[in-house]
Amino acid sequence: MYNTVLEYREELHVAGRVKSRLYDLFAVTSPGLAAFCGAEALRCGLLAESAPSAVEAGGVNLSGNHAALYRANLHLRTASRVLVRLGEFHAENFEQLQSRASLLAWEKFLTPGCAVDLRVTCHKSRLYHSGAVAERIVNAIGDRLRQPPNVQKADEESDEQGAQLVVVRLMHDVCTISIDSSGALLHRRGYRLATAKAPLRETLAAGLLLASGWDAQADAPPPLLDPFCGSGAIPIEAALMARQIAPGRRRRFAFMDWPDFDATLWQSLLDEADEHVQQRSAQLADGLIIQASDRDAGAIASAQANAARAGVASDIEFTCRAVSAIEPPSTPGYLVANPPYGQRIRNGSDLRNLYAQLGKVLRSRCPGWQVAILGSDQVALGQIGLRLDTELALVNGGIHVVVARGVVGAAR
Repeated sequence: MYNTVLEYREELHVAGRVKSRLYDLFAVTSPGLAAFCGAEALRCGLLAESAPSAVEAGGVNLSGNHAALYRANLHLRTASRVLVRLGEFHAENFEQLQSRASLLAWEKFLTPGCAVDLRVTCHKSRLYHSGAVAERIVNAIGDRLRQPPNVQKADEESDEQGAQLVVVRLMHDVCTISIDSSGALLHRRGYRLATAKAPLRETLAAGLLLASGWDAQADAPPPLLDPFCGSGAIPIEAALMARQIAPGRRRRFAFMDWPDFDATLWQSLLDEADEHVQQRSAQLADGLIIQASDRDAGAIASAQANAARAGVASDIEFTCRAVSAIEPPSTPGYLVANPPYGQRIRNGSDLRNLYAQLGKVLRSRCPGWQVAILGSDQVALGQIGLRLDTELALVNGGIHVVVARGVVGAAR
């Protein structure tokens, strides 16, 4: 009986040669983004059209070889991390847990004595003490590698590579162990050093753009406007999408420290990604129309610096102005924005006037435009005065929000 998918698949042979190892992967997403991540995986060739069940509430199930694992980290814009399923087994007591975990192929991902961070959750299982479970997993790793790991806390918000994250989940006495291949969370694209107040994660910005229907892949993408740009997450992400610049092009990943990391393969994928960017640049000879503004001069300075580091500064027109002073293009396009909620920036003060002003500007200057606005207050969103669909629910910085979508000028 094989303890892992990896062990089984490593025994497969084709024409007398060992077949390239396959991974069972899980692309973790924030609430509400799984469907968009599944669509991305389909476009990237990481998911077959015949596998709709791959998408579930917390992410997307994938499978593939080293190239698929690397591509998922390099190209998925809405995933938070990519996990490798190391093994799954039944465990009713600590002896079973340690002995069966020690049979897993830890050496494929860890080196003796390396730093690890164990994240353990236990639900409806005989083993319910997460600390005790973590201790047995540490012992199992030591049994397999002949040296115990150095247990540390991983810093998911740091660009520096730290402890290897190991995710352990016990549900109905079934233990599932996964290895994080990403390291720092995937919203860290490697360009945003400067931030404004209440920054929007890049993964959520990408999801908002995809939810809006803005066609980044068109030969001439429609105009895009963000009048509350902050440090620039939405317009920068839009430019990266339109240019087809891989979101992971400027950063490191945890898999680069694994014993079997294939540096040659990784470089070939980077070269392939760069070639796509060059081809896309030829298609976008006339450039992009992306306007971004904010009334905070410091936020605009941060956004401009971030756009320069991302390599898309020339694609975005940044201006410091209030929403009442925006000057959108005459051609109808898309307004995609993350305006203040009140909870995070203005200490709960009434934002009805701001949202009413936004609605007034939209009706007078943006007839026929599509809008996608991230908001947490249905009353404030109602002040915009447009017919808005608010069924899509997301979470931004721990706040439950909705994507309010509609067309300027549509009857309420």
